[in-house]
Amino acid sequence: MKSRKILGQGMSVIEVLVVVLIFAVIATLATESLLLSLRGSKRSESTISVRENLNHILSIIERQIHNAESVSCPNATTISYTDANSQPADFTCDTTIGFVASSSARLTGDNIQVTSCTFVCNAGSSGVPPSVTISLTARSANNAGLEQQQVTSNTEIMLRTY
Repeated sequence: MKSRKILGQGMSVIEVLVVVLIFAVIATLATESLLLSLRGSKRSESTISVRENLNHILSIIERQIHNAESVSCPNATTISYTDANSQPADFTCDTTIGFVASSSARLTGDNIQVTSCTFVCNAGSSGVPPSVTISLTARSANNAGLEQQQVTSNTEIMLRTY
């Protein structure tokens, strides 16, 4: 039997095409994986930013309402209150433009849009102080499509009326 020497022979065109096709499939899968990872990261950053903004808004409202002398809800998107210095003030939601404002300034940044907002005033009873229930839903104003996430925050604030 004769043994064949392969040293002088090259690869056929079909073998080269198969190798190129395999590398193209691997590159496509790697690119898709990278894009999905980046999209998920962007979505996560968007959600964190919106949640931080909502928590900031709620902390300001909570601080003011908690120390208020009295509170009323003329409608579902407005809280009117008298602060500890007997000064009237209010918080208002505008979901058409997408912001929450106090009587002195807008509380939301330009990077989020409030899509839903409700304020419910609960009258106190014997041994239970009055309270305000707040529900805010917002989304990122900068992102669109799959990166845009809605975040909802709810809280109940008890007044310090001794």
